[in-house]
Amino acid sequence: MVIIGIDPGSRRIGYGILEKQGGSLRLLKTGTLRVKSHEDAEALGETRREFSRLLTLFKPKVLAIEKLYFAKNKKTALQVAQARGVILGEAAERGLRIEEYTPNEIKAGVAGYGLADKKAVAKMVHIILGEKGGLKVVDDATDALAAAILAAGRVVDKRES
Repeated sequence: MVIIGIDPGSRRIGYGILEKQGGSLRLLKTGTLRVKSHEDAEALGETRREFSRLLTLFKPKVLAIEKLYFAKNKKTALQVAQARGVILGEAAERGLRIEEYTPNEIKAGVAGYGLADKKAVAKMVHIILGEKGGLKVVDDATDALAAAILAAGRVVDKRES
């Protein structure tokens, strides 16, 4: 079963794609979708196209996405919410199972502590995925991988049961 994790943002969206086979996880791809447009409507179109491209390439069955939990800046929160909406809509359109988690749920599920810092989460992601040298990715991608790891532990593929 292929799982895509997403850490939503307005102009930089982290993603991590894992394959779960039995009890093991294999990293397929990770990175960020960089949205170049400064115009909101165009940026949302870019987000949809880039996310759609990943869905076509990897054919995931599950989307694990971080909930919009807290935002100090209302304008940024609205932009992130719009990007989340585009991603959720595309995933629903393609029939993906959607799993939404708060940042604290993801941290607790991966690092064992809901208030873990980004370094602790990144370290556990590297350990869980067996990346001995560590992954050379930005926090957004690590957070997306953490969401995918959490979903992998919670979602049962019907073929496995």
